[in-house]
Amino acid sequence: MQQPTPLNDNVCNEKIYSKIYNEQSKHLYNFMYFKCGDAARSSDFVQEAFVKLWKNCAKVSSDKAKSFLYTVAKNLFLNEVAHQKVVLKHAQLQPHKVEHQSPQFLLEEKQYRKKVQDAIAELTEAQRTAFLLNRIEGKKYHEIAEILDISVKAVEKRMSLALQSLRKTIENI
Repeated sequence: MQQPTPLNDNVCNEKIYSKIYNEQSKHLYNFMYFKCGDAARSSDFVQEAFVKLWKNCAKVSSDKAKSFLYTVAKNLFLNEVAHQKVVLKHAQLQPHKVEHQSPQFLLEEKQYRKKVQDAIAELTEAQRTAFLLNRIEGKKYHEIAEILDISVKAVEKRMSLALQSLRKTIENI
């Protein structure tokens, strides 16, 4: 555990704390704004960093206050990002809640899916393969070209024709 700093260098002294706040708050805000791009969150991070500085004022000398503030604010940001990743991962694992939908809606949705599947099935084999590799498997055009051993231009042409055909067929649905 760190030893308390001498009283003349102590951040617990209100004048020293105010001086640090006046010198560093705007710079710290800008730093956090560049990190997260959100003014309100940036202000929150700055405020929390200064609260932590005040709570730990006996352990932090005035010459270490700046690095303490930046470290605390950056860690708060990183913790929030990690938390958001956990929330997103959890949301993806949860089955989507379906509102109580009318049987009519469910029937129309089922019919629509069937028509889309039929429209995809009507594509030529070359178009269907390129389309499914791109839209279902998320492959880029150059990856599809390598897989199918064709040029990128050929992939572009197949995708263009597939999308035209699907738009024409689905427009009638």
